[in-house]
Amino acid sequence: MKQWTLKNKLYIIGAAIGALGGYLYWKFIGCTTGTCPITSNPRNSMVYFAIMGALLFNIFKTNEQKKD
Repeated sequence: MKQWTLKNKLYIIGAAIGALGGYLYWKFIGCTTGTCPITSNPRNSMVYFAIMGALLFNIFKTNEQKKD
């Protein structure tokens, strides 16, 4: 588990920052009418932004070549 966490730390950090950003977006901007499918609910907003954060942080991941 520790090895997996170290290997995917950028995904985890990006998802955590994205989830926090999604919650803050819902809290301060959000959708007041309730018709927005992503920002009308804090869980939907957090999940969406967590996925976007993980994908964004994926840009910074370097390719690691295995040495035999």
